[in-house]
Amino acid sequence: MTLDKTGLNVTHTIVESLGKSIVAGAYKDNRFPIEAELCCQFNASRSVVREAIKMLTAKGLVKSRPRQGTWIQQEPYWNFLDKDVLSWLLKGDFSYDLMIEFIQYRRAIEPQAAELAISNARPSDLEEVQKALAQMEAAEAGNDDPLVSDINFHVAILKATNNRFMIQNKELVETALQFSIKLTNQTKGVRNADLAAHKAISDAIIAGDVAKARAATMAILDEALALIKKLHTDQGNKLLVPTTRQ
Repeated sequence: MTLDKTGLNVTHTIVESLGKSIVAGAYKDNRFPIEAELCCQFNASRSVVREAIKMLTAKGLVKSRPRQGTWIQQEPYWNFLDKDVLSWLLKGDFSYDLMIEFIQYRRAIEPQAAELAISNARPSDLEEVQKALAQMEAAEAGNDDPLVSDINFHVAILKATNNRFMIQNKELVETALQFSIKLTNQTKGVRNADLAAHKAISDAIIAGDVAKARAATMAILDEALALIKKLHTDQGNKLLVPTTRQ
């Protein structure tokens, strides 16, 4: 059955509500509500509730079988590459461990993305990288948003790879960078990203220097990882970061 626009909106509302509750551990010691209970809770039809459960299943948060009901999946089954799952986790009880793992993941893909941008980028892709850097320069002068411009720069490089697997990381990187950039900048006591460090990446990509592009990318990530690890050691794993909440 195809849902109309109203049904889809209700479905997404249910997914958002249940998803946040699941990752927050709300059902850890309680059974997951049955379909009829969810219909009452959200004033929704069975078809809408079933569609929401399908979406949560695709995110790895629940599993459902006929005549057996629906139950919460253990954390190892959650799709951490899903932007909603990651956002719900980060907007909940902030975890340094999760942020450290994210930066470690970035270290595995972004230096390679910088290299692929050199070999695969079209002229228009390189223009987008330079445009994103110019946006960061404008933010440095107080004429643009520092967070948005920083995120746009990293996403532009992913897009410039013209590698479908790399580009699939776009929403994940956008989501997690909203938290990690704010945290590292706050820790350093600055409002803007290190413009010179990002320019070094852009210049190396434009010049076609693979070694410099990889090294400049890794330098930014290594600094971010060191800052997060230090905070982790100094303050423990859990920290509420009010400014990261949207």
